[in-house]
Amino acid sequence: MKNKYLYLLWFIAMLPVMILRDYTPDNELRYLSIVDEALQNGDIFTFTNQGEIYADKPPLYFWLMMAGKTLLGDHRMWFLSLLSFIPAVIILLTMAKWTRKESSENQTDATLILMTAGLFTGLAIIVRMDMLMCMFIVLSLYTFFKIYKGEAGKCDYYLFPAFVFLALFSKGPIGILVPLVSTIAFLIYRRKISTWKQYWGWKSLLILLLGCGIWFTGVYLESGREYLDNLLVHQTVGRGINSFHHKEPFYYYAVSVWYSLAPWMFLSVGLIIAGIVRKKIQTETERFFLVIVLTTFIMLSVISSKLAVYLLPAFPFLIYLSALLLRKFDEKNIWLRLSVAFPALIFITVLPVVIYLAKTDRTFIAGVPLVYVAAAVITITGMAVLHFLFAEKALRKSIRIMALGILLTVFIGGLAIPQLNPYLGWNKLCEEASQVAKEKQISDYYVYGIRRAESMDVFLKKDVIFAEKEEIVNNSLTGQLLLLPEKTIKKDADIQSVVQNKQQYVVGQYIIVVL
Repeated sequence: MKNKYLYLLWFIAMLPVMILRDYTPDNELRYLSIVDEALQNGDIFTFTNQGEIYADKPPLYFWLMMAGKTLLGDHRMWFLSLLSFIPAVIILLTMAKWTRKESSENQTDATLILMTAGLFTGLAIIVRMDMLMCMFIVLSLYTFFKIYKGEAGKCDYYLFPAFVFLALFSKGPIGILVPLVSTIAFLIYRRKISTWKQYWGWKSLLILLLGCGIWFTGVYLESGREYLDNLLVHQTVGRGINSFHHKEPFYYYAVSVWYSLAPWMFLSVGLIIAGIVRKKIQTETERFFLVIVLTTFIMLSVISSKLAVYLLPAFPFLIYLSALLLRKFDEKNIWLRLSVAFPALIFITVLPVVIYLAKTDRTFIAGVPLVYVAAAVITITGMAVLHFLFAEKALRKSIRIMALGILLTVFIGGLAIPQLNPYLGWNKLCEEASQVAKEKQISDYYVYGIRRAESMDVFLKKDVIFAEKEEIVNNSLTGQLLLLPEKTIKKDADIQSVVQNKQQYVVGQYIIVVL
């Protein structure tokens, strides 16, 4: 199967989710709220969240979101999804071009595996800046390698630091640390550290300083020293040494990598470990990929702030290195087949588990037939993979069947999204609340027990008011509109006694109550 058809197949598989899904209440809706504030305030380099300084992220991704809303008139899920999907495609194209000389026979396997690796697949459509940063990191490292191999053009000496800066400008310090640490480590490993000035000399330093100088000057002129201090100290040194967000132990990524790479974790990690032990990592490309994976893993483990998504820049190199090593092992190797068989066994259990869950309290999937179809597809995929693994001992065919089964499952599951959205996001909830408020001539929206509900202002076009339990129980909010989770009512007898005789509207897992 030609790679160009794989990209089209991937796009078709992801399209329903990209178009039909609601925004997640945590990060996505918060980013939309931040962009709305920036557009309203006329800010360019600095951002606020509900009026408070938000220096967590650089401007580039927000600029793209702001451009989308300005051009399209509102936030559009398909456009915001493309801000992650297009960088993901560029990563795949770059990695394929990079490894083509090494092994053209493994291009399809590597592409399919990365397309269907859990975290990479999810981040290819989610409204986050991680994939954009990862794209610039991959481009910078590819450009570095061309210079290293003597295959670079004149513009590559300028593109390398430009890509590094854009990676920094997309997400933050990781964007510069991954290229810096991995390239220096590789030069030391290959005993060519004396050539470091070709990559990190005065030209690169000048471009990085110029880019940062414009950025920091814009920040200072727009919001002053307090914001600049928050950006340069609080969000960098603070998170790196003693994080105030996402603080995790040193071994965090040694655990998270296994589910982040699902269902390819045993195959990919196993191949790399076997390649190291058996000394099969021999080419310059393979060695460089290994250095990138190891240095990124160690560096991120040392940094205090940790999330599974932070390891994303290592995944393209980890997957493609394992694909390069696959050709050096016998396809009938029992351990390789078992590494694919184990996730296939898990796939087989999906349909029975979905049927069981539908009979429990998680009844929101019970009335969605496409969920059962998607579960049936992944279960059948698991059975087919086991057949080809052990009846025919065809590892590569099993890998492709598993990947294609995942893509078909994602496509079918995506078509079920509209029925699941009320349980996944707040769009339907806010639409219903706005309609009820209009009918009852109520101007304010009170919320209770809903985490990060302040971002509802994206849909409601005004700030929500956080209610206290005492206000609800003491009937201080009579005549007002209250939004709260259904489980909160069930667990709190005092609140239940107040709202049980009131007019209620059910939207997914939430209740709208006219007090």
